[in-house]
Amino acid sequence: MQALVLEQADGKTLASIRQVDSSDLPPGDVTVDIEWSGINYKDALAITGKGKIIRQFPMVPGIDFAGKVHTSSDPRFHSGQSVVLTGWGVGENHWGGLAEQARVKADWLVALPEGLEARHAMIIGTAGLTAMLCVMALEEGGVTPESGEVLVTAASGGVGSTAIALLHALGYRVTAVSGRESTHDYLQQLGATHILPRSEFSEASRPLEKQRWAGAIDAAGGQVLASVLAQTSWGGVVAACGLAGGFDLPTSVMPFILRNVRLQGVDSVMAPTARRIAAWKRLVKVLPASFYQQATTEISLSQAPEAAEKLLNNQITGRTLVRVR
Repeated sequence: MQALVLEQADGKTLASIRQVDSSDLPPGDVTVDIEWSGINYKDALAITGKGKIIRQFPMVPGIDFAGKVHTSSDPRFHSGQSVVLTGWGVGENHWGGLAEQARVKADWLVALPEGLEARHAMIIGTAGLTAMLCVMALEEGGVTPESGEVLVTAASGGVGSTAIALLHALGYRVTAVSGRESTHDYLQQLGATHILPRSEFSEASRPLEKQRWAGAIDAAGGQVLASVLAQTSWGGVVAACGLAGGFDLPTSVMPFILRNVRLQGVDSVMAPTARRIAAWKRLVKVLPASFYQQATTEISLSQAPEAAEKLLNNQITGRTLVRVR
């Protein structure tokens, strides 16, 4: 089978498209014929070697994929069944989706909901699943369309763009934060009412600022998240899912005590299977059909290394979809 393989030599990560025998696949319950995978920020760091994502080599990157079951020793899955996988360390410490086949544990897979094609599942991908989990966190915290405006940071990325489309479809008024002026038309097409520059959230803020947001979905972290918390209204919910801005959070307890702001961490990798299934089913119901055309850059497997560089250089908007077969 053909695969994108990462190897290490003299401390450098080398990426190459080459033939790999299916017997080299790691052990697992289910072998999947992969049709579609994707490249997100973590994949790009792994492929370029610019982040400490891969700790064992050789490795096939790709943290999500969709395709059909080839063989299965688990009764929950059968040959020819359409499935999707996100998370579980695939593409990091277990061979991932940028190959024509993968072998994984059955517990890692979710059967595609009725009405969802493999290609559409990968347009949604890990980023889209994370966005849906963030929306669910806002809803469970009591944030409704009547509560007020919702902020989405890192809006031109996979999580942000899907979150805008979901919130808009559910009737929320959405303000997007983006450092790229070239994406403004795209974000407005997704449903953003207003767009603010990232610079408004990049500098140190006071622990409490003017109350502006009933809720927020933050995929940036760091100082951006601290600024968002300081501006969230009383009783608001902030769903945080990204660490691109760093692990530190330069804030205080004041938003949480004086305004009853709730910070909800969202990690799609660790989400229980039942919650993943619920999120996938809601994605099918809520995402408008137009989303699948607006948010996609489609490439071949051979173009993945180049796409990884472009993604890190902020030259790609939305989801990068890889046609594996």
